[in-house]
Amino acid sequence: MPDHPLNVVLATDCGSTTTKAILIEKVGDAWRQTFRGEAPTTVEAPFEDVTRGVLNSIQEIEELSGRRILDGERILTPADGKTGVDLYISTSSAGGGLQMMVAGAVKAMTGESAQRCALGAGAIVMDVLASNDGRLGHERIERIRHLRPDMILLSGGTDGGTVSHVVEMAEYIAAADPRPRLGQGYKLPIIYAGNQDARAKVEAVLGEQTALLVTENLRPTLERENLMPARHKIHDVFLEHVMQQAPGYKKLISWAGAPIMPTPGAVGLIMEAIAKRQGINLVGVDIGGATTDVFSVFRGVFNRTVSANLGMSYSISNVLAEAGLANLLRWVPFPIEEADLRDRIKNKMIRPTTVPQTLDELMVEQAICREALRLAFDQHRLLAVGLKGVQQERSVADAFEQKSSGQSLIDLWKLDLIVGSGGVLSHAPRRIQSMLMMVDAYQPLGVTRLSVDSIFMMPHLGVLSTVNEKAAADVFDRDCMVYLGTCLAPSGSGKPGAACLEVRLKGETHAVPFGELKLLPLAPEEEADLEAVPSRGFDLGAGSGKPFKARVKGGVVGLLIDCRGRPLALSEDPKVRVDQLGRWFRAAGMYPEGGG
Repeated sequence: MPDHPLNVVLATDCGSTTTKAILIEKVGDAWRQTFRGEAPTTVEAPFEDVTRGVLNSIQEIEELSGRRILDGERILTPADGKTGVDLYISTSSAGGGLQMMVAGAVKAMTGESAQRCALGAGAIVMDVLASNDGRLGHERIERIRHLRPDMILLSGGTDGGTVSHVVEMAEYIAAADPRPRLGQGYKLPIIYAGNQDARAKVEAVLGEQTALLVTENLRPTLERENLMPARHKIHDVFLEHVMQQAPGYKKLISWAGAPIMPTPGAVGLIMEAIAKRQGINLVGVDIGGATTDVFSVFRGVFNRTVSANLGMSYSISNVLAEAGLANLLRWVPFPIEEADLRDRIKNKMIRPTTVPQTLDELMVEQAICREALRLAFDQHRLLAVGLKGVQQERSVADAFEQKSSGQSLIDLWKLDLIVGSGGVLSHAPRRIQSMLMMVDAYQPLGVTRLSVDSIFMMPHLGVLSTVNEKAAADVFDRDCMVYLGTCLAPSGSGKPGAACLEVRLKGETHAVPFGELKLLPLAPEEEADLEAVPSRGFDLGAGSGKPFKARVKGGVVGLLIDCRGRPLALSEDPKVRVDQLGRWFRAAGMYPEGGG
């Protein structure tokens, strides 16, 4: 952290394919994002030096802004007029990001806690080992050898609980003698965050052979998780061990005025900071070519999951495999042969950088996006759980039962904001397309606000929030978030065309029948009082058929009234379903006339 005043900040995110740089400047009392540059990431051959891509992206900012930032390969600090910057910060997922294995005593308890801990730190979890995972000893050893993670998180046992299971997992790791993914001749980092009573034995087994670090138990009692100490340790190890082995990172670390963070960890930080600052519950998603990250903050508890096999290009065939052809077809608003859809998906996989060239291709891509978002959200709900309360009685059977971690924290009635990020959402030709893709995938209830990340700057803002929270929040609100509008959706089901909801907004009354969508204009800075009366059997949160009042906020799309029911049901008959989708898409203005 610099000791001079902060007025100009330069931030980069080294992605797996693109390095993105942004300039953030103080304008009056507020902070704004002013210029942006990008260049290909250069972590692989022939360059094998991540700083080349960073310098190229900074040079683009120099050309656009007229500010001199570089002196050869040196970033000029502090800023002096139109020369230099006050602080340089960076995030990185180049070289495949942070890849970890986690191990716990019981899969549904400490194994699950370890997984939540690693995911929250921004890692891709390659596998979860546990004493009750159904594998034989030699299979576990073979798996550890084969995967070559960047580090392993070993947990297990509450304080004063089991020792033998934890030591057994340590012995499997020792027997595998795993090699790290990057760098030759250095020991694999292992973080031990388990039962304190087992520390001495774990150190005896792994101390010589690995770079063992010990931190607080992440599950000190059955009812309590303590994930932050282990998460901080993961970040430290990522910076000191893993990043030091990647080409050019030592130089990059020396330039940065704050620790370099894994990209998803930084996105998680800004999500957490915004939820805390606004006192809201939120769900965020970053859908990429290979993976989909889902973040949530409910009741102040942060969770992140990564669906490493769900994406829009490299992993697009996995979306087909997991969702099934019928689930993809249900969102395509025109008749299409199954073989044709399969061919389109395979073409996207082998040519991942292509973008849709026709309206039909765009509709197919957005149909696939809905299923990728839905599947990733379903996976997130399983892991984002609150532990059972101390007051609850626990039997031995309950402790080993799969649902021992308790209920999902995700409550769609209490969800205030959905944040979308990633090319298919941020760069959709019409903003209503992004909004409806997320509404269809998540099916929010009651009143929910939706937004997208304009140019993917959440990682930059996440690392900035560790240095200056106000600067990060200012830019997040003013330049990063494009507020799409608000969705109003009652729960319940009925006959198509039957009365469902009567909405009064800005002096006008709108009756919306069941099975329909209606879009009302409400500008980005506008707020309005809404009164709604649902028909019997429908509920907006006040109870079945009970009147409902709320203050709703506008956006570039407006207020979307969704009376299609929850869960949203599409007709089994292909012809009826195509008509259904066409009607909804026309009502929302999704595509140019004649399309859908």
